[in-house]
Amino acid sequence: MSKVRVCFLGTPDFAVTSLKKLIEDEHFEIVGVVTQPDRPAGRKMLLTPSPVKTLAQAHGLRVISPEKINQDLILQEIEKWGAEVAVVVAFGQILSQKFLDMFPLGAVNVHGSLLPLWRGAAPIQRSIQAGDTVSGVALQKIVRELDAGDIIGVRKVEMTPDLTAKELYETLAQLGADLLSVELMDYVRGNLAPVPQDHSKATFAKKIDKSEAELKWTEPGRDLNNKVRAFNMGPGTWVPFQGKKLKIHRTRFQDQKSAGPGVIQKITDGSLFVGTGSGVLEIFEVQPESRNRMPVKDFLKAHQLKEGDQFV
Repeated sequence: MSKVRVCFLGTPDFAVTSLKKLIEDEHFEIVGVVTQPDRPAGRKMLLTPSPVKTLAQAHGLRVISPEKINQDLILQEIEKWGAEVAVVVAFGQILSQKFLDMFPLGAVNVHGSLLPLWRGAAPIQRSIQAGDTVSGVALQKIVRELDAGDIIGVRKVEMTPDLTAKELYETLAQLGADLLSVELMDYVRGNLAPVPQDHSKATFAKKIDKSEAELKWTEPGRDLNNKVRAFNMGPGTWVPFQGKKLKIHRTRFQDQKSAGPGVIQKITDGSLFVGTGSGVLEIFEVQPESRNRMPVKDFLKAHQLKEGDQFV
């Protein structure tokens, strides 16, 4: 059987894992790669190619980085590649129907959730923030409605109470790549029929805003801990402390009676226990403004705190 000609669209590290898998798979031929334009990055804000572009160029693949993929000239160029299927993994632009109609086998997307749950921009983080105990990744056919296409395949993963968004991100990237090497090939060969989603069960993962990063002690401790785990992939979380922002990097929820929101309940050598609206938040790692991340025990050496103090 001849190789399946693929147009790949993706931008971040999550997509790199899938592109690597397709490059290594003898059943596929990457005829072109589309990614986001170079963006300023680093302390010097130098123009930097996306991780997908870096990998594509290293393998000598044809790659373009349009600001807007749906422009006629860009679509005409992509159409010349003669791809049979488009594979989209965290690309970052909305695709027009004209684009979707160019491929005989359609376009598919690797999405970081168990669709129809968490459609939208931030599925991994919103899933953890919501306290889900099971997550996963789905391979879906792309339709014009957001993440509403038929499901070609899924991979599931159990989530522990300490799992962070960064850790889940890496796991789902690998599972998504596996979907492409197995289910995608079964689909293009006609051996697998996609299954429609139950749209009545859809939930939405809106883009995370920096304004959500503040932790408020009046909220339930379980919710605060979930937010710390979810936002460690960005934008992070913080609390007001002595007139500045203190970033909170690592915590654990303790299901015990709270002495009151923001009240220090216990101090040990390695952690700080702070009361919340419900339960207690145990803090292990923090970062004062203009300082590096540090264990709580190092933070406490510079701050004379005691049980019963208000952590403000």
